[in-house]
Amino acid sequence: MTKNTSIASLGEFGLIDRLTENWPSFQPSTLKGIGDDAAVIAAGDQVLVVTTDLLLEGIHFNLMYTPLKYLGYKAVVVNLSDVYAMNALPKQITVSIGISSRFTLEMVEELYQGIRAACEKYQVDLAGGDTSSSLTGMVISITALGTAAPGEVTYRSGASPNDLLCVSGDLGGAYMGLQLLERENEVFKVNPQMKPKLEGFDYILQRQLKPEARYDIPGIFKNLDIRPTSMIDISDGLSSEILHLCKASGVGCRLHEDKIPYDEQTRDMALEMNINPLVAALNGGEDYELLFTIPIADFDKVKNDTDITVIGHMTRPEDGAMLVTGAGALIPLVAQGFNHLSK
Repeated sequence: MTKNTSIASLGEFGLIDRLTENWPSFQPSTLKGIGDDAAVIAAGDQVLVVTTDLLLEGIHFNLMYTPLKYLGYKAVVVNLSDVYAMNALPKQITVSIGISSRFTLEMVEELYQGIRAACEKYQVDLAGGDTSSSLTGMVISITALGTAAPGEVTYRSGASPNDLLCVSGDLGGAYMGLQLLERENEVFKVNPQMKPKLEGFDYILQRQLKPEARYDIPGIFKNLDIRPTSMIDISDGLSSEILHLCKASGVGCRLHEDKIPYDEQTRDMALEMNINPLVAALNGGEDYELLFTIPIADFDKVKNDTDITVIGHMTRPEDGAMLVTGAGALIPLVAQGFNHLSK
């Protein structure tokens, strides 16, 4: 009897693990294949870092409230973030799009205005791509290529017990921006004459619609004389990314609830919507901050940096990945971030 397993039951990362299990590598130049933020390929005295993302209308973005220019910008940024998460410098991108007949030339040009703006901001070149028709709306696929010195690449797999767990910036803002947009979109559906109530929340709206990659963090590492032992960008929620680091590095962790950084607008919108900001940070995703570990001996180097927060530490694998609540209770971390393959 043929077994029919639901893909949704596996989730995105379970599907990747299943499809690529025991996949052989044939080229010695492939230093890192599947399993990190980007692939790493030997290229002379440097390494080439390659990553790709697929964005689909109705799954990853809603054009009811997402300006096409912002969408083009964000589509580039989410790829560049993966390159920076490898402690590498992005250099080129390729862009492929699928568009249905409802999109005009002017609309596609607006999308590419955003792509160009991101290229200019991050000094990367548009090096190619493809276009095709689509029956289901807009599809965007971007590949980013970057370079680094072989000894400077940071993988997910280098963390050790007692390393400090750190994060750049603040968390949960993109998720709360999305909740605000979704709420106002539902109001618009009922009454198109009603003006959206978005005033006072510019920061979280930008975090959702036009995020920025943390290109500055590798420079901060150099200035502070820090070499992160592992790193990942926060695209699917803090809990999911921590579990990725723990799995790749073979460690556990203690994440302290009261150390997680939030912006004031994130807290305010969460309070207005009766959402715990902790839920937004753990499960929301799309913040594109960098989550990384450093040796405990480097604590004094980061303790006064206003853009880096120590939120926990890594432990022995048998100790598990745990959230330490404000009351001191231990709660197992669960990956409840966005599942691209859910029903």
